[in-house]
Amino acid sequence: MPRTGRHVTMLTEGTYPLVHGGVSTWCDQLVKGMPEVDFHIVSLSGSGREPVTWELPPNVRRHTSVPTWGPRPGRGRPPYGRDLRRFVDTYERLLLSFLDPEAFCDFGENLYELAELARAGRLSAALRTEAALRSLMWIWTMPHVPTAAAGPTVHDALTATDLLEHALRPLGARIGTDTVAHAVSSGLATLPALAARHFDGVPFLLTEHGIYLRERYLGQRQEPQRWPVKAFMLGFHRALNTLGYRAADLITPCNRYNRRWEERGGADPGKIRTVYNGVDPHAFPHAGPEPDVPTLTWCGRVDPIKDLETLLHAYALVRAELPDTRLRLFGPVPPGGEAYATRLAKLAAELGVTDGVTFEGRITEVRRAYAAGHVVMLSSISEGFPFSLIEAMSCGRTTVSTDVGGVREAVGDTGLVVPPREPEKMAAAALTLLKDHERRLRLGELSRQRVIDRFTLRRSVDNFRTIYQELAGLPEVYEPAVETVDDWTAELRDPWYAAVATDGTDW
Repeated sequence: MPRTGRHVTMLTEGTYPLVHGGVSTWCDQLVKGMPEVDFHIVSLSGSGREPVTWELPPNVRRHTSVPTWGPRPGRGRPPYGRDLRRFVDTYERLLLSFLDPEAFCDFGENLYELAELARAGRLSAALRTEAALRSLMWIWTMPHVPTAAAGPTVHDALTATDLLEHALRPLGARIGTDTVAHAVSSGLATLPALAARHFDGVPFLLTEHGIYLRERYLGQRQEPQRWPVKAFMLGFHRALNTLGYRAADLITPCNRYNRRWEERGGADPGKIRTVYNGVDPHAFPHAGPEPDVPTLTWCGRVDPIKDLETLLHAYALVRAELPDTRLRLFGPVPPGGEAYATRLAKLAAELGVTDGVTFEGRITEVRRAYAAGHVVMLSSISEGFPFSLIEAMSCGRTTVSTDVGGVREAVGDTGLVVPPREPEKMAAAALTLLKDHERRLRLGELSRQRVIDRFTLRRSVDNFRTIYQELAGLPEVYEPAVETVDDWTAELRDPWYAAVATDGTDW
């Protein structure tokens, strides 16, 4: 059956439709904005028993959850005889491809051979054989391999094997052949798309919001494993990331910052086309009057990557000069983040600002969070093209944000951008705006105009509709351009938005 661009398989990891947040909102708006396109959602999850937390629109024909943990998938019996020897040979070449800098082994070629085993339901059992463990120990301890100097132990090898087995589980997930495979992050979500493209010729589209590999490096700092295990998993993710960049038919970063990472990671520049995120200006109307008390607001999930420690330190400095200032933090604590939330509460107490800080939890009408303050803050150490910024800008609030990802592209000259992890500079920027009433209001008006001029949801969805059709073989071709409109208020009168009405990112 010829592809028509009417069937899309969306591949997610830890986001839509199981978890709320910026990327999930983007997915939901994209699906709702194309009612004529049928979607199959394949979501990588933990146990596979996580509930669907989004109300899926009618054009989501199917949702498949692929558990990366829980019971081992497929057959419990590993291959034996000649099949086992073939697996061990392939596995050793895969390990050499990302552990041995002097080896000339092709990661992709060997990954695809393992994919055949995964599709037959036998990879997980094969990876847990004694032969696989011996192969890892042999390669790991070669004198010229970097990990050898750390003296990896059998326990390290068992840990690394376990992590890799779970990471490779999505490799066995099959998707339809009459479809466009759209992975909405790099990394593990690309595994089913890579296999489908290799075996079935399915077009593969890759969209990155944050930089997956960079966030893996940041996250490894918090992991309890020894260095050999961390180096092992980072080597795997680095190789998989490069393969995804090189194999994708088209890559659509949400900002030019991501594009630079993708080019350095091996992507063909001719296959990269920027598509900015967009917001519904009806869901984020002008916030109206500011509160009576000087207030800074923040909106997002309470997560270390948001670096709320820096924000609290900056707030303490602002309070020292403007004692009445408040800080209101809106957003949920995700599962596993309770210890981080506790650490933040202790830090606020140590800084002596507990009386001015409020952790408000999850909020469904996010525009109220932006309306609650004079200035919206963003203190992240990693971002893509953050929804919280363009949502706040649509509400006519100016921002102070860290110079990460596509923040400068989003803000332009409508807010203040400061280096990450520098609370003194963040505090100085916030004080500048809190003290200058006229400048703050003027920047707020420019912020809303910039969003409606460049970053609307309608424009973003239309761009992806064209991309789906292009990958399906139709004559439409998407060419990225920052377009503006002669009358930016005309965007507000477009009836299209009624079909995708939303309260925005459900923090």
